Amino acid sequence: MYTFKKEERLCNKRLIDKLFHNGSSFLCYPFRVSWLVNPEPQPYPAQILFSVPKKRYKHAVDRNLVKRLMRETYRLHKQQYLYDILQQTDKNIIVSVGYVGKEIEPYLFIEKKMLKMLTQLGNELAAASVQVPAN
Repeated sequence: MYTFKKEERLCNKRLIDKLFHNGSSFLCYPFRVSWLVNPEPQPYPAQILFSVPKKRYKHAVDRNLVKRLMRETYRLHKQQYLYDILQQTDKNIIVSVGYVGKEIEPYLFIEKKMLKMLTQLGNELAAASVQVPAN
């Protein structure tokens, strides 16, 4: 499943607001990741949003390059590192990945960090599903 279709992209403004107000987040340099378990049914286990700040990268060419690199690494590794975990636990999530790096890094660096980030996200999902309810 090495595709990245429109339905996998997070575009719904209501969901984006809910993600940033109620979601959990962590930093895995050069990415800032926010995520939230979505109880609503989705066509795919995860919907994701990639962002690069205009404040740090003034030229659209640079922002688009970084987003292309992030999308490509996500597309290639999402099944193994994220979708398999989500399908085992039968969960749907929404995710935002913001680029906070100061420089445009090469593809191999971004790929290595994306794998680390996806692994950390999987671990946090597993930990969230194991939490003991309070009595």
